[in-house]
Amino acid sequence: MVSIRLSRGGAKKRPFYHIVVTDSRNRRDGRFVERLGFFNPLANEKQEGLRLNMERAQYWLGVGAQPSERVAQLIKKIEKMPVVETAAPAAAPAAAPAATTEEKTETTES
Repeated sequence: MVSIRLSRGGAKKRPFYHIVVTDSRNRRDGRFVERLGFFNPLANEKQEGLRLNMERAQYWLGVGAQPSERVAQLIKKIEKMPVVETAAPAAAPAAAPAATTEEKTETTES
């Protein structure tokens, strides 16, 4: 059976988890099929504590992957979060194209 669960990393007493899709028979920190994101339970306000690719998670849930209890809680937490859109860069002001066309027309008239 395919499961979505946490794989532990980080140092002693400083846990850091990767959210992975794996065969349930594999070891906790062993082989995985795909890495979906990460979870840092000790993140402060300046650090990102949770990142999850929801498109891929929904795909794996759709094909029958079973999330662990903690991953199911994290998915619900992500779904409740407001969507943060990145600001599109402002369009650069157009360089006066009229001046360049006037220069071209003057040279063709002479």
